[in-house]
Amino acid sequence: MPDTPSRTHPPATQAPGAAPRTRLVLRRPDPAAKAPPAARPAPARAPAARPPAAADGRMRLNKRMADLGLCSRREADDWIAQGWVRVNGRVAVMGLQVGPQDRIEVDRAAQGRQSQQVTILLHKPMGYVSGQAEDGHTPAVALVNARSHWQGDASRMRFAPAQLKGLAPCGRLDIDSVGLLVLTQDGRVARQLIGEDSAVDKEYLVRVQYGERTQDVRAVFPADRLALLCHGLLLDGQPLRPAQVDWQNPEQLRFVLREGKKRQIRRMCELVGLKVVGLKRIRIGRVLLGNLPVGQWRYLAPGERF
Repeated sequence: MPDTPSRTHPPATQAPGAAPRTRLVLRRPDPAAKAPPAARPAPARAPAARPPAAADGRMRLNKRMADLGLCSRREADDWIAQGWVRVNGRVAVMGLQVGPQDRIEVDRAAQGRQSQQVTILLHKPMGYVSGQAEDGHTPAVALVNARSHWQGDASRMRFAPAQLKGLAPCGRLDIDSVGLLVLTQDGRVARQLIGEDSAVDKEYLVRVQYGERTQDVRAVFPADRLALLCHGLLLDGQPLRPAQVDWQNPEQLRFVLREGKKRQIRRMCELVGLKVVGLKRIRIGRVLLGNLPVGQWRYLAPGERF
């Protein structure tokens, strides 16, 4: 006899003529249920643009789950492989197409795993790469250990080695740059910060020089070039999104960006004749670097949001 779902999300009331919504149900794991055959690993996605959803609203199950905010696509594939996802009462298989009327059920085992995932805020020093080790440089994740956990962390969470599994950076911070770097196990956080539709802004303090001028750069830097930093530049043949750029002091600019191309700020500055001599990220969304010491980290606290 199957377990009774412990929590059910009935479909929301809809206006007449509105498209039906996917229904989501959380289920307890059924020990008697057979897991699907050994799942094939999700095929690697090409960097090309993803095809749009079908006209009838059907799309791959992993995308639907990500769009509903349940998890990332990668997590969805893992849950499907574990047999934790059902569609209309049947165990889902990789690559399944679903429509707005299909009923998606997720076992509580998946929710339990997700609740244990952590997001870490690191004050990255200069000389560390944000991603995988390259050219002999150490990845920033190597700084995440019990010794470097900031004593001022108010989250009351404790470090465990299992928290390093799948811990990945959300966005770039160049080897020569310092400041706030987010590492997470949670695909929902990654999508929010670096997904194609991300609206989270990031704030930087950037020390610059103009030609040989290293002091009072603001006095000699043309206003029309500052306007170009705000809007009108191209990188890699593509126009950049509008940015907020203003002077903080005679040698330092403040950048607020809503995108993150490789070495974007340095390349933007080069295009208008500026050289970056120091770059520090101080904010991502509503989360501030604050007084977190260089080389130390803290947890994103429960209730803290980007």
